[in-house]
Amino acid sequence: MLAILHEISFAVAPGEAVAIVGASGSGKSTLLGLLAGLDLPSAGTVRLAGQDLAALDEDARAALRGRLLGFVFQSFHLLPALTALENAMLPLELLGLPAARETAIAMLARVGLAQRLGHYPKHLSGGEQQRVALARAFAVKPKLLLADEPTGNLDAATGEQVIELMFEMNREAGTTLMLVTHDEALARRCGRVLRLAGGRLV
Repeated sequence: MLAILHEISFAVAPGEAVAIVGASGSGKSTLLGLLAGLDLPSAGTVRLAGQDLAALDEDARAALRGRLLGFVFQSFHLLPALTALENAMLPLELLGLPAARETAIAMLARVGLAQRLGHYPKHLSGGEQQRVALARAFAVKPKLLLADEPTGNLDAATGEQVIELMFEMNREAGTTLMLVTHDEALARRCGRVLRLAGGRLV
């Protein structure tokens, strides 16, 4: 068995902004997967809002994720057959929340896409797609936002806009932010930096 992470222990307070940095292959994305309950640790425990994720079955973990987590990935993960509005509405509809359409419209306006609601991902720039992904992530008012290299596919200026939005929304909603990044300047903007090397915290 390949051990990717070793003897890692930390706690994150509500509302905190934490950067996870390290070279490629240091275990950053694996750590994010464990925090989200997408992967389970072979040893140790991961607690999300007091719940031991390994003690929950797959359905219960998915329900907890749906209720508490937002995700923003490097590759946007928008559904190509859905418009910007439908993509942003999707998690709200999956959770059966009321006023899904109105909430999604308001979030897309918040990220500057009020004029692009009916556009499909293929007709949006990379920066616009990432803003749809942000609107979708924040639409459910997550307690914790996990972002994996959220500006990795964007040019510097567009990436800066997306980051500004993420920190603004983090402050406004009191959302806890955990950010995997190669960008040291971005990491320094977080309240705390966790540095991984060879699967260990340094």
